[in-house]
Amino acid sequence: MTSEQQTAGRGIFNLDWYTSLVGNARHAFWAGAAGWTLDAFDLIALTLALSAIGSTFGASEGQMGLVVTVTLVVSALGGISAGVLADRIGRVRTLMLTVAVYSVFAFLSGFAQNYEQLLVLRALQGFGLGGEWAAGAILVAEVANSEQRGRVLGALQSFWAIGWGLCAVVYTIIFSLAEPDLAWRILFWTGILPALLILYIRARVQEPEVYQETRRAEREERREAVERGATENPLWQIFRSDLIGKTLAASLLATGIQGGYYAMLTWTPTYLAEERGLTVVGTGSYLLVVIGGSFIGYITSGYVNDWLGRKMTFALYAVGGGISLFLYTQIPQGGNAVLLILGVPLGFFASGAFSGFGSYLAELFPSRARGAGQGFCYNVGRAIGAFFPYMIGVLAASIGLTAAILFGLVAYCLALVALLFLPETRGKQLVVLD
Repeated sequence: MTSEQQTAGRGIFNLDWYTSLVGNARHAFWAGAAGWTLDAFDLIALTLALSAIGSTFGASEGQMGLVVTVTLVVSALGGISAGVLADRIGRVRTLMLTVAVYSVFAFLSGFAQNYEQLLVLRALQGFGLGGEWAAGAILVAEVANSEQRGRVLGALQSFWAIGWGLCAVVYTIIFSLAEPDLAWRILFWTGILPALLILYIRARVQEPEVYQETRRAEREERREAVERGATENPLWQIFRSDLIGKTLAASLLATGIQGGYYAMLTWTPTYLAEERGLTVVGTGSYLLVVIGGSFIGYITSGYVNDWLGRKMTFALYAVGGGISLFLYTQIPQGGNAVLLILGVPLGFFASGAFSGFGSYLAELFPSRARGAGQGFCYNVGRAIGAFFPYMIGVLAASIGLTAAILFGLVAYCLALVALLFLPETRGKQLVVLD
C-alpha cells in the first residue's frame, strides 16, 4: 500500500478533507452542497408524486415514466450547455443561472392544468437541473486539494441524500394533511426555495484560481493558445483525437451508473406502494432507510475513491448496486422486515457510485475543456440512463413492475464495460494549461 493510500485510509477517521478547504474553497463547497440538496429535493418530489399526478391527469405508468425520462433527457442538454458556459463565462455565474432556471420551473410545475403542460414545465426545469450539477461539481473539484478531492466530492454528493430525505419528510407531511390532487402541487411549489441560494453565491463565492489563471494565460498568449487548440469551442475539443476515447468511455460509465440509479430511484416508491401494499407513511419510512444507506454510501465512497482509486471504486459500487437491486425485488410477500434491512445496501451502492464522478471527470479532462468534458459525459449518461425508468414503465404493463425493475441490472453491466477503457487518475493535480 502506498503512502497516499495509507493517508486516505487514516482519513476515514477524521475531517482532514474539510479542514483542507479554506477561504473561497469552503464557500464554494457550501454553495454546491446547498445546490445539490435543493436539486435532489426537486427531482425526488417528482418521483414521489408520480402516482398522485397520474391519478389527477388520468395518465398511465408509461406516461408518468416518460415525464421522468423527459426531465432527465433535457437535463442532459442543460448539463452540456452549462459545461460549455462554465468554461466561457465562469463556474460561479453558470451556477447562479442554473439554480434560477430549475427553481422557477419547479415552482411553475405545480400550476400545470394537464399532462402536456406538466411535461413541458418539467422539461424546462430539467434544463436547470442538469446544469447545476455540472457547474457545481467542476467548481468544487477545482478548489479541492488533489489528495482530498475524492473525499470532498463524496461529502458534497452526500447532500443529495440530505435533499432526498428532506423531500421524503415534506412529502409525508403534505400528503398526510392534503388530498393527493392538491398535495403534489404544494410539494412542487416548495421548489422555489433554491432561488434564495443565488444571493449567497453572489456574495461569497469566487471563481477557482485555476480557472482564472487559465483564462488569463489564454488572453496573454493568444497565438500559442491557438496552436494548442485552447481557444476553439471546448465542446469540440473533447472530440479531438487525444480526448475522444475518454469522452466516449466516460459517457458510457455515466450511462451505466445513472441508469441503474434511476431504475431504483424512480420506481421504488411505486413498488413499495403497489407491490408491497405500504401506506404513504409506510412508504416514507422505508424510503428513509434507503436514504440513510445512500448518505453513508456517498460519504464512504469518497474515502474509498482516495484509497483504492477511481476505477476500483466504481467497479465495487456497480457490482454492489446490481446485487442489491436484484435482492430487493426478490423478497417474497410477508418479508417486509427483510425488505427494510435491504434498503440500506440498496441506497449505499446505488448512490455511493456517484461520489466518484465529480473528481474522476475533472481529472480526465484538461483545464481548457474541463467544464465541457464533465458536463457532456455526465449528462449524456443522464440522458441515456433516463430511458431506463421509461422502459421499466413500459415493461411493467406486460411483465409486472417487480420483474421490470430488474432491467436496471443491464445498466450496471455497461458501467463495468466502460471501466475497461478508462485510465486511473487518483491524486492527479489540476494545472492551468495541461
